[in-house]
Amino acid sequence: MRGIKKVKIVKLSYLILLMTVSASCQKDKHTNLVKVNTLPNILNEISGITMLSDHNVYAINDSGNSNVLFCLNQKGKIVRKIKISGAKNIDWEDLAHDQEDNIYIGDFGNNSNDRKDLVIYKVSGILSNAIVASKIEFIFEDQKKFPPKKKRLNFDVEAFIHLNGNLYLFTKNRGKKSKAITKLYRVSATPGKYIAKLISKYETCKNYSNCLITGATINKSEDQIALLTHNKVILLSSFKGDNLFDGIIQKIALKHNSQKEGICFKNDSTLFITDEKQGHKKATLFKYILK
Repeated sequence: MRGIKKVKIVKLSYLILLMTVSASCQKDKHTNLVKVNTLPNILNEISGITMLSDHNVYAINDSGNSNVLFCLNQKGKIVRKIKISGAKNIDWEDLAHDQEDNIYIGDFGNNSNDRKDLVIYKVSGILSNAIVASKIEFIFEDQKKFPPKKKRLNFDVEAFIHLNGNLYLFTKNRGKKSKAITKLYRVSATPGKYIAKLISKYETCKNYSNCLITGATINKSEDQIALLTHNKVILLSSFKGDNLFDGIIQKIALKHNSQKEGICFKNDSTLFITDEKQGHKKATLFKYILK
């Protein structure tokens, strides 16, 4: 009996050792990507986030959901819901903000590339509760057909930023047999009707399925931009003028693949990232520590 007991103890110790090693490896693998919290069910389709000077995270859901802006604390708890009157959520995909704490809601999701009603809502008075929403309507200067041919389906947008009085939009390429090429457009941040100007194109990587741009953000000093895909962050810095890809480009593997669509800077060294609900996995708020 003593021999049997000894064998059981050895097996148990070995199992504990394996579990410890496994946990250690997992921690090392995701060292810089840290789960903050799961998000409430009402944010299962969270598609964009941004942070204002009150240090809260503002979030939206994508197509088919309500015209509500959610205010979250940094633990992912909802502290306020803001209905945006006069704004319909056709396909809200991302949020941006400017130095005056105006929030921009990008209603430019365009999976079929056939929309002629693309709009960005400029929302002021968020912090004072005197909320006013106005429209920035636009079309792309190089889109002639709605939809275009399958190989030219590159007019869907899920990411944008505000910089120097303009909004810069990054497309999500849905073209058949296309490379992961995002197009960069510029449109004024002043309410009105515009033709979005094509600035440049950039191939994010060779693996099409993992390289589509799903979110974007810019830091407070406006000298670093972070683009999001399902499994990586692309940092842009030292850019000058409109061509934001004309500078230093750093690609960071998150070593974690999910439907990530929301990203914003907490500060110059930390990003908040969100992903949508997938199967039994709830929508989640992460933080990523930049090296």
